[in-house]
Amino acid sequence: MDLNGQAVVARVSGALWLPDDRVLAAGDLHLEKGSAYGTRGQLLPPYDTAVTLDRLTAEIEALAPDRVILMGDSFHDRGAVARLSDVAVARLTQLAQRAPLIWLSGNHDPDPPEGLAGEVAHEVGLGTLILTHEPSPQPVDGEVAGHLHPVATVRGYGARVRRRCFLTDGRRMILPAFGAYAGGLNVTDPVFKNLFETPPTALVTGEEQIHALPPDRLAIGV
Repeated sequence: MDLNGQAVVARVSGALWLPDDRVLAAGDLHLEKGSAYGTRGQLLPPYDTAVTLDRLTAEIEALAPDRVILMGDSFHDRGAVARLSDVAVARLTQLAQRAPLIWLSGNHDPDPPEGLAGEVAHEVGLGTLILTHEPSPQPVDGEVAGHLHPVATVRGYGARVRRRCFLTDGRRMILPAFGAYAGGLNVTDPVFKNLFETPPTALVTGEEQIHALPPDRLAIGV
């Protein structure tokens, strides 16, 4: 599809592929969210980091990008890097050797990830696009952001299906969260209302393909 005059491909994984620049972008990995909950006595299976890195590795293997931009909130909190297992650190090192990593700062992880390979930035410009973590509160042409974790509740025949989605009007885009344990905010929430000049389309992630759905196909849901 065309986004502010530039070709992009929404992937079923929730990552965004920019073929002209050979850049893979993924937002809101929230690595070590499971262990963060565990320290507060809320026991979740501690496998979210491994699952998320599996998905990121699969995208890098499939696309062979020249760069990978991780668009903020890559870690769930300031202590997440210290809680990474040696295996996870080794995997991130291996990924950085295949394609340079650029870590964008997020609200959950404003500090550089010490001890990990890659560069740190607040935002990255690519042609007509600007990749950043938190979307501007008013429409901005070419902005690609994460932070809000959009999900769509799709009306079906007697049932509703809730899926992660990209949200775009062709001028700007909000990416879904990439992390295995990252939650989601329904695209009908008022927080999305002023982000787009025209009603956006939800690019809903299916099992094997992306489904583009207009606003009237979406249901209010949690």
